[in-house]
Amino acid sequence: MNLKEYKAEQMKNPAFAAAYEEIQPEMAVIRAIVEAREASHLTQQELSERTGIAQTEISKLENGNRNPSIKLLQRLAAGMQMNLKIVFEPKQPQHA
Repeated sequence: MNLKEYKAEQMKNPAFAAAYEEIQPEMAVIRAIVEAREASHLTQQELSERTGIAQTEISKLENGNRNPSIKLLQRLAAGMQMNLKIVFEPKQPQHA
């Protein structure tokens, strides 16, 4: 069984599905940080040097061990020469 199959099986459990959905905003932020850093062709150390944020803190952010403040996200974006954009979108209807 691969990870995708395992997740599909676990999603049949309502408690697992609810917990999974609950962490999706945090996971989206983590993915965005990692993808932006990689798109900028920067290592964590290089981003640390540009932002003054310790490499260990960047690692914690990317591993989900720390929740970033808006100010910290702004510093990361500036270090990658990017703009921070936060969007509220309407929820998609659930299909049964």
